[in-house]
Amino acid sequence: MLCFFKWYSDFCLSIKSLLNNMYKIQKYLSVFFVWVYTIGFAQDFQFTAKASKNTLGLNQRVRVEYSVNQNGTDHFKAPDFKGFKVVAGPSTSVSQSFINGKSSYSQSYIYFLQPTSKGNFTLQGASISFQGKEFKSNGLTFTVTDQVDEAKNPNDPTTAAQQNIFLAAHISKENPYVGEGIYVEYRLYFSNRIEFNNPQFGEMPKYEGFWNQEIPITNYDIQVGDYKGEKMNFFTLKKTVLIPQKSGKLTIDPIEIDVVVGVPTGKTDFFGYPLIQRVNQHYTSGVRSIQIKALPETGKPEDYTGAVGNYSLSVKASKNSLGSNESSQVNVSINGTGNFKLFDLPTLKVPAELEVYAPERKENLNTTLSGLNGSITESYAIVANYMGKYLIPPVTFSYFNPKDGKYHSLSSEEIVLEVVGGNIVDTTDSSMNHKQKVQTKGGDFRHIHSETQLDPIQNKDFYGSLVYYSLLGVPFLAIPVIIFIGKKRKEREADTVGNKLRAAEKMTKKYLSEAGKHLGNKDLFYEALEKALHNFLKAKLNIETSDISQDKISILLREKGVSDMAIHNFIELLNDCNFARFTPMVRSAMEAELDKAAQVILKINTELK
Repeated sequence: MLCFFKWYSDFCLSIKSLLNNMYKIQKYLSVFFVWVYTIGFAQDFQFTAKASKNTLGLNQRVRVEYSVNQNGTDHFKAPDFKGFKVVAGPSTSVSQSFINGKSSYSQSYIYFLQPTSKGNFTLQGASISFQGKEFKSNGLTFTVTDQVDEAKNPNDPTTAAQQNIFLAAHISKENPYVGEGIYVEYRLYFSNRIEFNNPQFGEMPKYEGFWNQEIPITNYDIQVGDYKGEKMNFFTLKKTVLIPQKSGKLTIDPIEIDVVVGVPTGKTDFFGYPLIQRVNQHYTSGVRSIQIKALPETGKPEDYTGAVGNYSLSVKASKNSLGSNESSQVNVSINGTGNFKLFDLPTLKVPAELEVYAPERKENLNTTLSGLNGSITESYAIVANYMGKYLIPPVTFSYFNPKDGKYHSLSSEEIVLEVVGGNIVDTTDSSMNHKQKVQTKGGDFRHIHSETQLDPIQNKDFYGSLVYYSLLGVPFLAIPVIIFIGKKRKEREADTVGNKLRAAEKMTKKYLSEAGKHLGNKDLFYEALEKALHNFLKAKLNIETSDISQDKISILLREKGVSDMAIHNFIELLNDCNFARFTPMVRSAMEAELDKAAQVILKINTELK
């Protein structure tokens, strides 16, 4: 029995020793493999650029790939693709392997570029950071020739995508008059043989020479239409009202989109479902030109101020009989459809004996396919100081109607204001303005006392009381408080930067309050945000921003001392308001846009000279 226990004890010790040795072997093996893994990655750092081709036609694209062979890089910065536009990218891909003790790693940044002009171009290298150092890739050279004819393989997904999706611009009238409202509608045609998603808009048209206003599209209903003799499905991507502001040939810029297109390959998977190959395609609506007719000189009225459309005139007084120093409000209204933003309302002529204030302008306009529809009213407040009858002559207004190609003149009825119950002087006037001499009536003047009688204070205990001394000491105690407040007030007035910043913050809240009310409602939010941005510029630059291009806005802001970064952010916000109507947006994205708008308005307001 003792022998057995001794043998068992030696056996346990042997097992423990073996386990300890295995742990040491495992530890050494781990160190060895880590060393091998490190050696595998200890290769030289490489950052290279390569292109799918170096000679291409103006209508072709090139794939540019920037690759790095080490993990842990950051701050990748692409070069300026001068002479090219980025059609897609950047997209990234990562591959890593460990075979036979050797490891490899590759991370790529991929762009698809299309040339914008012919010639020889050199792209500088991209840059990236690794272990605190900045590395630069090699440059690339390209030769761009005329457009080339490419063989169309019907089984090629790119060819199928090009033959089944088209982007076209439809113009309601190609020979309008100056000031006549037309519209351009951008349609995306597609066949049932393919599928597509994720359309991304490029740079939006600027519509040089046109006043323009986009019509919001809320429902992208699929319709059936004719495209070059073939029946195809389509939906409208964008619709804009255009009002030409000068005669001659004007160009309508295209819109461009990138779409991920799914093309059937004709094959099926294991379960019998068709296999779809997805390709990224770029589409453009093409440049369109229209000829604008000048307004005829024959028959043009002398009071014509540029109104084009179909209008009616209304001139009404709130009351025709009023007392001395009472007021009447006379409203001059133009109603109808046309180029409301591009002409002046007729001015109300008032006799000199009446006091008239600057008119208050009210607009109630909606954008339609024929232009702006609604009314503009200017309200004049007229105060009578003299008794009598006063004649306000008729108001005349002229406009050009493009439907019949003729000028039309409108005239209102004359307005007679009768002032009664006043004290005034009489004169005779052929214009019906009668004044009467001032007549004194009983009660016009009251008796004025020439002596003052004061009653003594009955409470003799007031002098020397606590209240007496308290009231006596308050002014002396208030002196340091007044001095302190005055000092702080002077400091605040001297703080021009702070005052300007506080005023800017107040103005920012004022303009963005309406947009903040519509958070969560995409269409109303971006409509209110765009209106706020235009109203801000209208107040600061004293211009109608809806009548000029974004380039002109940039020039005006730059002349006022606004930095290029602030201008870029402002224009980017305006573009976001347009793009957002075509893409799904969540409340958090709208809140971010609202914060961005507040910062941009605040920045511009503090920089404006």
